[in-house]
Amino acid sequence: MREELITSGRMNAHIDPHLEIWHWHIPLYLFLGGLTAGILFFAALYTILGKEERYAGAVRRAPVVVPFLLIIGLAALFLDLRHKLYFWQLYTTIKLESPMSWGAWTLMAITPISVIWLAIHIQEFFPKWEWKNIILKDLNGFFVKNKVGLAWVMLVLSLILGIYTGILFSAFNARPLWNTSILGPLFLASGLSAGAATIILFARSHDERLLFARIDLMLIGIELFLIIHMFMGFRASTQVQIEASGLFLGGPYTAPFWIFVVMLGMVVPAFLEILELRHKKIPVYLPVALVLFGSLMLRFIIAYAGQFSRWLY
Repeated sequence: MREELITSGRMNAHIDPHLEIWHWHIPLYLFLGGLTAGILFFAALYTILGKEERYAGAVRRAPVVVPFLLIIGLAALFLDLRHKLYFWQLYTTIKLESPMSWGAWTLMAITPISVIWLAIHIQEFFPKWEWKNIILKDLNGFFVKNKVGLAWVMLVLSLILGIYTGILFSAFNARPLWNTSILGPLFLASGLSAGAATIILFARSHDERLLFARIDLMLIGIELFLIIHMFMGFRASTQVQIEASGLFLGGPYTAPFWIFVVMLGMVVPAFLEILELRHKKIPVYLPVALVLFGSLMLRFIIAYAGQFSRWLY
């Protein structure tokens, strides 16, 4: 028989119920933020390296979806707000110690940059496109001329956006499952993996597909290492964090996490990408769809399980 010393009434469900304030809007927003960060990171990286022509799928074609994904993510975030008419107050101050402030300002900067990046590569989709407005034409010429500088800004902002999606959770010390520094790097690696997988769909050359299959395979390995490290840290920590890890090690989130996130979202696509690198015929969309599914489920499960974990003592 297990005995617990109750020092307060917090175990009473009517006094301290488990947290239920973040629903589907937040994990969807974090997934789309990580995905767009991954796509923009590789677009910026290969522009800076001077390999735009060789990896045109990463630099010119995949980023076309980014502004639309960001708009959907921001719309989900807006729907989650309780006082929607006051969202603008996020932009009346900068709090360096606040992850939400970092996220708000990063999104404020990276959204127009993604639109600019789409605009300067619009001829990739419409070869006969010409800017008839003289102001827009001059602006387009300015950004084309300074593309590498723009890529450096986009590279930094994409890294901040990618890691912020995990730090947003880890900043909540009251939730033991979220109270780990691993979530920032884990969500960044997951976003980069999702971005690399998406680029595979837009790649026209076989060499580019193989490159990003290798990159995605490496990132999946990093994700698995971080997940193992996260649970090792929980098991060697305080009792509440041991109990939080139990949600995934025999608890209610065990099957969803290890089946949907680890097996279907990481191990199976990694196996398929290894087969592809060994010149086996694998449908391109299959590992990509699995990676994106696993990345989405990671955010949903961490979001809901984190709200279920709590301090009891």
